[in-house]
Amino acid sequence: MLKGKVALVTGSTSGIGLGIARALAGVGADIVMNGFGDAQEIETLRRGLADEFKVRAIHLPADMSKPDEIAAMVKGALAQFGRIDVLVNNAGIQHTAPIQDFPPERWDAIIAINLSASFHTIRLALPQMLTRNWGRIINIASAHGLVASVQKVGYIAAKHGLVGLTKVVALETATTGVTCNAICPGWVLTPLVQKQIDARAQKEGIDVAKAKLDLLSEKQPSHEFVTPEQIGGLAVFLCSEAAAQIRGLPLAIDGGWTAQ
Repeated sequence: MLKGKVALVTGSTSGIGLGIARALAGVGADIVMNGFGDAQEIETLRRGLADEFKVRAIHLPADMSKPDEIAAMVKGALAQFGRIDVLVNNAGIQHTAPIQDFPPERWDAIIAINLSASFHTIRLALPQMLTRNWGRIINIASAHGLVASVQKVGYIAAKHGLVGLTKVVALETATTGVTCNAICPGWVLTPLVQKQIDARAQKEGIDVAKAKLDLLSEKQPSHEFVTPEQIGGLAVFLCSEAAAQIRGLPLAIDGGWTAQ
């Protein structure tokens, strides 16, 4: 379906981003990976994507909190492939604390990576999509882009902002072949969430399995984690012709969380 097209997925060296990159490669897209980690492990992932799906894949390690590095990443992708057809803004970080204890530097970092980075990638990638009159912009927001929870002021402000940004871009491209939507996952068992589960288990003196169930039970009626593969499948659908008139929508994939 995406043979001959190029997908840039930020934060794609693990978790949700890697799941999306794999799903897009699975339908023929060449992949621009982005993210931090061990260089050898990233190279193994890159080569694995290319070999398994018979696509081209590169890795550009831009720091998504730095506009200059974001610009260099987009420029590098265009230099290598000549185009970016699918842009997936996935990179994100988290910090939890009551607002009065929330470190200002963590607020700044969360807003920069979870929100401002998407502004920069979209403004840089969109013109060449419009030139070809085809593109798919997919912002990975969160159930926390639709509802709030305590002690996550930075993350929730950023994700709500990302949903708003999505709607504006969708309206500005409404008469073109470019669409912009947001995917809003609930709990996904990523390294970021596993860290929260481990911290909860330690704090409450319970085992990790109980901490995991307690976490899910509070928010996610299905009591099941969303998987990166399911999110990747939704991203692939949003790239299809069937989704051409889905525009500006925050799509919840959250086990019933936001239905409550």
